[in-house]
Parts: sequence; C-alpha cells; structure tokens
Amino acid sequence: MNRFIIASLALSLAVPAFAQSAAEKTGVNSLMGVPPKTEDFVKEAAASDMFEVASSKLAAERGDDATKAFAQQMVADHQKTSGELKALVSGGKVKATLPSAMTSAQQSMLDKLNGLKGEDFNKQYHSDQEAAHEDAVDLFKRYGDEGDNPELKAWAAKTRPALEHHLQMAKELNK
Repeated sequence: MNRFIIASLALSLAVPAFAQSAAEKTGVNSLMGVPPKTEDFVKEAAASDMFEVASSKLAAERGDDATKAFAQQMVADHQKTSGELKALVSGGKVKATLPSAMTSAQQSMLDKLNGLKGEDFNKQYHSDQEAAHEDAVDLFKRYGDEGDNPELKAWAAKTRPALEHHLQMAKELNK
C-alpha cells in the first residue's frame, strides 16, 4: 500500500512537467482559490477563447435570434481577447506558449453542438456558454488578483468585467 501511495505522489508531482499543473487541470486550485501558474492561465484562457469563437460561430448560423445576437458578440469579444493575449505573449511580456487547439473536453462539447439543431442546439449552446463563462470568470479573477506576471495580471483584471457581463448574458439566455 505504501508503494502505491509513493508512486501516486511521484506521478502527481511529475505530471505538471508534461502539461498544465494537475491542480489547475483538476479544479483543485479553483476550489482552493489558488491562482494558476502563468503558463496554465495562458493555456486555459487561449483554449477558452478558441471554444467561445468556434461554438459561437456555429450558434450565429444555427441559433434563434437571441442566440445569434449573443453569439455574434461572443465572436467579436473573444477574437479581441485572443488578439490581446497573443500580443502579450509574442511581445515577450509573458513567457508562455499559446496552445494550437482547444482542450479535448472543449472539442467534445463543440462536436456535440455540431450534431444538434433547433431548440436542442440552443439549449446546449446556452448551457455550454454559462459553464464556460463561469470557469473563465473564476480563472481571470484568480490570476487577476494574485497572478505572478504583472502585465498578464493587469490584463486579466481588466478583462474580467467583460467576462462577468458575458456570464450574466449567458444566464439570461439559459432561463
């Protein structure tokens, strides 16, 4: 039993070297209110923007009128934040690597949306948007309050109110 515990501990300590930190990936940091590492924040923020843009482009085509209006704003706003984040990284102010794709969980959500139409599509999109924005607000709050890169911390704090507004809009759509 002790060997299993030691092996589990060793593995959990090694995992962050291969991807985002295990605590961030599993939600432990969020539950504890711990800020993400800069690399984790960049990966999560960029992947979230990718999901927002891709799912919202789909919603702008398939959604009802209220959904289309929301989706168009999400595309515009999240393309803007993507550009700002890329500029921080490419300008050398933030030492991190931007992901080339959204997470597998986000891709699965997008694939599911892609198979839906009508009211089923609207309901799933609204639900996905509320969940995604809850996660984004939490991520940006934690980094904006206590992140370790001053430039990125300031950007996260400046960006958070727009994400909070998106969350309120998503909640209204989801009623």
